[in-house]
Amino acid sequence: MNEHPRPRLVLADVDGTLVTNEKVLTEEAKAAARELNEAGVELAITSGRPPRGMTMLIEPLRLTGPIAGFNGGVLVHPDLSVIECRALDPAVAGEALKLILDNGLDVWVYTESQWLIRDLGAPHVARERNTVKFDPEIVAGFTDAHLAHAVKIVGVSDDFAKVAACETAAQEALAGKASATRSQAYYLDVTHPQANKGAVVEKLANLSQISPRDIATIGDGPNDVLMFRKSGFSIAMGNASSEVKAQAQAVTDSNQSEGFAKAIRKFFLSAAAA
Repeated sequence: MNEHPRPRLVLADVDGTLVTNEKVLTEEAKAAARELNEAGVELAITSGRPPRGMTMLIEPLRLTGPIAGFNGGVLVHPDLSVIECRALDPAVAGEALKLILDNGLDVWVYTESQWLIRDLGAPHVARERNTVKFDPEIVAGFTDAHLAHAVKIVGVSDDFAKVAACETAAQEALAGKASATRSQAYYLDVTHPQANKGAVVEKLANLSQISPRDIATIGDGPNDVLMFRKSGFSIAMGNASSEVKAQAQAVTDSNQSEGFAKAIRKFFLSAAAA
């Protein structure tokens, strides 16, 4: 399975892929990224996280190219200067907000620079604070001014079936107007229709002046399937669902067992890959 051309660029998801469940970037992952760089293959990352929530990864991974936050809603250089921002249409943002609340999920709103929530004690707020390393702003409600700058709206619930059902409802109601995919079993991300990981592959190919077929992708979530479909070679993490694994060309170990490092070395740094 590892006898295929070495890619020009590897695009990796972050949570559930590059980092452990404790949000740790292991020494093996750092070493594999360094070895990839030394082999002349660029590493890029994409995540539902805001760009500033990935700053702690830039130096250890030796990232030199664009970083795609909010599933591609905001692309930045490693110094966090903005390359491109794709905000939701305000009316669509309002529609998404109502749909998420009507389906019984809590809701967050991200702008390019803010994380807005209604309740500091709501599910997964503490987890998100630990992940992105900055604090949310608490608001009584989401105003038109907030929605005018919304880059990502997140539906949150520990009822995974409810999140999945809301994803289906959002995809139907917002078709053509927004991208709606689960980044985790408990998160539904609603972004600009061109802010999805498939579009990230195409954008990075354009910026690097290479073909999308020269890009390899690795991830674990339902929202990673879109980048699998656009890239030349795709790898699912061992902790991915069976549905996600079925959409990839290869499967590696889990994020708790150095799956990222193992995949980089097996598929891109072995003699066969070279």
